[in-house]
Amino acid sequence: MDVFYALAEPNRRRIVELLANKGALSASEICSKFDVSAPAISQHLKVLREANVVQMEKRAQQRMYQVNPEALLELEKWARQIVQLWSERFDAFELLLNREKAKLEKRRKSTARRRKS
Repeated sequence: MDVFYALAEPNRRRIVELLANKGALSASEICSKFDVSAPAISQHLKVLREANVVQMEKRAQQRMYQVNPEALLELEKWARQIVQLWSERFDAFELLLNREKAKLEKRRKSTARRRKS
């Protein structure tokens, strides 16, 4: 399962946000924070587990869920790469715009000199 697929669904993102803020929670505690059925939350947790976004630990009769920080670090690494790529593209675009601006200024000055002559 892909991390991006798992996080594409808004309820799953909310589950991850909840776990990130509150720490380890049981499935019933997670369900209590949503207006969807327990089976739906169970399915969301399954997807998140299969994508390795959350980890589950059995404690007696409870299943405790928590965020897997390694999965989020992978996501952060990818996001940083995308930011770097776009920063490089914007820098190149800015350089191109500055060159074009300099060319226009040069033409304007040349035209102004010809008109004075």
